[in-house]
Amino acid sequence: MSDTLTVNEVYLSIQGESTWAGLPCIFVRLTACNLRCSYCDTAYAFTEGEKTATSEILQRIEELAAPYKQSTLQHSNTPLPLIEFTGGEPLLQKNALPLMRELCDRGLTVLVETSGALDISQLDPRVRRIMDLKCPSSGESHRMRWENLPHLKTTDEIKFVIGTQEDYDWAKTKMAEHNLAQVCPLLFSWVAPLLPHQRDKSLKQVPEGQTPITRKDLVEKIVADALPVRFQLQMHKFIWPPDQKGV
Repeated sequence: MSDTLTVNEVYLSIQGESTWAGLPCIFVRLTACNLRCSYCDTAYAFTEGEKTATSEILQRIEELAAPYKQSTLQHSNTPLPLIEFTGGEPLLQKNALPLMRELCDRGLTVLVETSGALDISQLDPRVRRIMDLKCPSSGESHRMRWENLPHLKTTDEIKFVIGTQEDYDWAKTKMAEHNLAQVCPLLFSWVAPLLPHQRDKSLKQVPEGQTPITRKDLVEKIVADALPVRFQLQMHKFIWPPDQKGV
């Protein structure tokens, strides 16, 4: 296994998003991202972090997971806690791949949150990929790597982060164009407004002429259009302050 990763934080909390929401999860937040989405709430991970030996990361994960020894989800025999690699963009650090593989070898359930702009094909097939398709309000939809779609499995998930009417229309169009409902679970995640101090100056601006959408409007559109998607909010932002780290 390769020696080091640049790590922003490692902590135990609950999974706040995806079909795994509400379950205990150890987050490994890696430093750096190649995108600057308009709504990014973890801009602190663009540059903040420490080079850490993978052996130290494994030890920390084992310490945090110890109270859950032999705990599983009874309906699926899934070991708890979950382990999620996030960022930033975790796939920018190639040394993360062997670490994820090692955790899978240890029988753990490993998730990765990735932007959709980088190649996912090199990930261990046991890793559950939660892959964004960046909508227009992000300012980064042109960066999507559509070649990733054939590599998705039924155990993976596609997330559309939606902040405007244009995002919703775009997501609905891409669902139809690529028959995404037949690929894996689809997530429609509402953009939570950033607090002023969260808005990093490097973030893209929402393109002019777009119409903001409320979470209520988004839900009503999903229902009216009978879309086969899961609406989600970032659960952790309703439990702790929306800018709190380590949760």
